[in-house]
Amino acid sequence: MRKIPNKRAQSMKAKQRSTITFRMNVLFFSIFILFTMLILRLGYLQIVKGEEYTRELARGEEVPVNTSVPRGRIFDSEGRIMVDNLPLRAITYTKMQTTKSKDMYKIAETLSILIEKEPNDITKSDLQDFWLKKYPEEALELVTDKERKAIEADEKLEKKEQNRAIDRLTRSRITEEQLNSFTPEELEIIAIYRKMASGYALSPQIIKGDDVKEEVTVEEFARVSERLGELEGVNTTTDWRRVKTSSLAILGSTTLPKVGIPKDRLDYFLSRDYSRNDRVGTSYIEQQYEEVLQGQKSVVQNITDGKGRVIDIQTVFEGEPGKDLVLTMDSEVQLAHEEILAEELLKYSKNSGGQYLQNAYFIMMDPYTGEVLSLVGKRIGKNEKTGAKEINDYAFGAFTNAYEVGSTVKPGTILTGYREGVYPIGGSLVDEPIRIKDSQPKSSVFNRFGSVRMNDLQALERSSNVYMFKTAYGVAGSTYRPNQSINFGRDAFLKMRSGYAQFGLGALTGIDLPGEVNGSTGGFEDGKLLDLSIGQFDTYTTLQLAQFVSTLAIGGNRIQPHVVKEIREPSEDGVQLGKVVKEITPTILNTVDNTREEIERVRQGMRLVYFSRGGTANKAFGNAPFTGGGKTGTAQASYFDAELWRTFNTVNLTHVGFAPYDNPEIAYALVIPDASLESSYKTNFSTPIARRLVDKYFEIKQKNNATSVNDSTSTSLIKPAFTNAKIDEEETEE
Repeated sequence: MRKIPNKRAQSMKAKQRSTITFRMNVLFFSIFILFTMLILRLGYLQIVKGEEYTRELARGEEVPVNTSVPRGRIFDSEGRIMVDNLPLRAITYTKMQTTKSKDMYKIAETLSILIEKEPNDITKSDLQDFWLKKYPEEALELVTDKERKAIEADEKLEKKEQNRAIDRLTRSRITEEQLNSFTPEELEIIAIYRKMASGYALSPQIIKGDDVKEEVTVEEFARVSERLGELEGVNTTTDWRRVKTSSLAILGSTTLPKVGIPKDRLDYFLSRDYSRNDRVGTSYIEQQYEEVLQGQKSVVQNITDGKGRVIDIQTVFEGEPGKDLVLTMDSEVQLAHEEILAEELLKYSKNSGGQYLQNAYFIMMDPYTGEVLSLVGKRIGKNEKTGAKEINDYAFGAFTNAYEVGSTVKPGTILTGYREGVYPIGGSLVDEPIRIKDSQPKSSVFNRFGSVRMNDLQALERSSNVYMFKTAYGVAGSTYRPNQSINFGRDAFLKMRSGYAQFGLGALTGIDLPGEVNGSTGGFEDGKLLDLSIGQFDTYTTLQLAQFVSTLAIGGNRIQPHVVKEIREPSEDGVQLGKVVKEITPTILNTVDNTREEIERVRQGMRLVYFSRGGTANKAFGNAPFTGGGKTGTAQASYFDAELWRTFNTVNLTHVGFAPYDNPEIAYALVIPDASLESSYKTNFSTPIARRLVDKYFEIKQKNNATSVNDSTSTSLIKPAFTNAKIDEEETEE
């Protein structure tokens, strides 16, 4: 029997076919629309926007370029040059991103005819590079096909690593005889090429002129200048060398272009648009004020063709020299103080017991402004050629080395006693030997066995140790009783150190120089609290002592010291200093907790140190033509003799002071560590040295006041250096 078709099923199939056909039509139509839009878009870009995008492609990018702009100069407070720039002829080469080594070799060959270049810095790798270029066929034969295939068959190595392995093997088989076969002319080409290749794209590299021993002659400069049109990337220009007129170490130093940015700071400087071969400050003022001194490079625009190749370079910004610095120090005062300290250091090192005397430091400040008027450090060394003693600059030791400073801290101890309620102004205590259970007696130098009652002024005048010891007892909440054990506790140390720190002892001064140290604290051992009170435990720098006495001198404001007075624009005419960009104004770091009356009381005691018959500095300062006040100090120390492998007990000598007494214009600190063996110590010779230094300051001031011209513009005139010294940057390179 015949099967009857299902009409409903047929209808469903027809409907499905209709739907598929519709969807396909929609799909094809959509594709058609998309292709049409794409064609229209391409036509729009090609016809309408084509020229605009071509210009955009050729527009290139703006790139900062090292054009060796002069670094900012450094002047003293009187406008005398201390660090200058000496212009030198230079021949440079700038390679592009598309520059090939064969093109550079051709230029090097041409330059070797025009200039003389010593092959001093050529390396073995440089010689191998040139040999491989000169003898490519012989180079291929150094590695056999079997060896080459073995390396290429190593699946562990990527293609680049395989090529490196073949290159290493090739170089290892170049003989010394082959490397020594080059002529002097070829060595000269290698030396020039080496300089060219060491630079980075778009960063000029000095080919000749960056070495004081190999300057560009006038004839060489002219010959290269005449042929610049055929020497792509080569230029004749002016480079600058840093020249100092002072050996003062805190002026700092810079790298040479052949050294460039130190590796440990490479990322820091590259992120600030420096080139790898830029000069940068590496120490002290040159480092601290790097961003001010560096200047701004020129900015150029690389004009490229449609394939991205540089076809022209246009200058967008000419660049400008670095800003100038005016220091707070007068070269005449600084040099005079250096000569005095060097002379005295050498003299006393020859004394009996002075064999470990090596260093001496002196700082003078304006206590109201924080301006450092002189910063001196001297160190005894040995001449490398003769072996004789010589004096070297060691100024940075005044803020990077710390010592026990002895009795110069006693004004701070008494002020701590006032603040902690140990005694009122004028409070008296008995000076007597302090006998602690199971310990040796402690006493004042002037009173080893007796009993003397004295007030705060007398304690400073005569430098009573016991007055300070009993102050420490009071700060700890204890009372001295003979032959009793002690238990002061940690809080007493914290109170004492906090009191000192308010004046700058045990706190960073904030000077505008890198590398300042904070000294060291000796811990919290009970018996050492008494030593702390007389400056025989914690250590401080000379700069901290200078800030300490400055704070006392002006009534309690701790001022931040600084060696830079002004930042100025470069001089426009070479006659007058440039316009002031920034003047460094006084910064008050803190004001001490003591009252004005308490500080004035301590100042009175310091005046007695100078001008009372019983004062410890009266012999040196009693007849001074100026008023003021000060404090002497000695501290027991130790010196380790590495040759004898033995430690010797020594004495540190210190002195602080200020003058005049009313409205002080100077505050000063002198530190002479290991001045004498303790067994040979006789007298604190730091005090007469301090007097010489202060006298010299007032002598120069009086002379300059008598000869100065009453002209408000005279201070902005550029003046010759105070000395004829010329110290090239290559001599001070670190």
